[in-house]
Amino acid sequence: MSKVRIGAGAATLAALMALPAAVGAAPAGPFADVCAAGQPAMLVHVVGFKQRTGVVRVQSYGGDPDHYFDKGSYLKRIELRVPAAGALDVCVPVPAPGRYAVSVRHDVDGDDHAGRADGGGMSGNPHLSLFDLMFKRKPPADAVAVPVGHGVRVVPVVLNYLSGGSFAPVAGAV
Repeated sequence: MSKVRIGAGAATLAALMALPAAVGAAPAGPFADVCAAGQPAMLVHVVGFKQRTGVVRVQSYGGDPDHYFDKGSYLKRIELRVPAAGALDVCVPVPAPGRYAVSVRHDVDGDDHAGRADGGGMSGNPHLSLFDLMFKRKPPADAVAVPVGHGVRVVPVVLNYLSGGSFAPVAGAV
């Protein structure tokens, strides 16, 4: 398990040249060179920010799907500042081809504590109800598992936030 925290400006020109056309921006994070080299990785494409403040935490999970999202069971943890505009593309290496999952948390005020204003999402973008959140129920592994081959797999994640009685994407998110 490894944890990395850096500023959002860490990206390379080589990474931009190697990305699939669907993404269009250089990935952020300390592992951008892994995606640029086409090695096994997930390029997590985060959209739907409610605010342009705080920190985004991306965690990857592998191995036994029954333990995806268990506390402390992540493979990689990357923390980055929220970009001033657009999506955030984060390169997350994986140890080998296989099935993985990703969780993303937007810590709006950057205090490193979960708050009601914070948002989140997962690979596969499963729907989570307030009941699921209150009782910390995990989505089925098949709903969040991402097959990664010998190259880079783009993984779109739409952020969700509490609003009234629901946990959903924000209309008009920035």
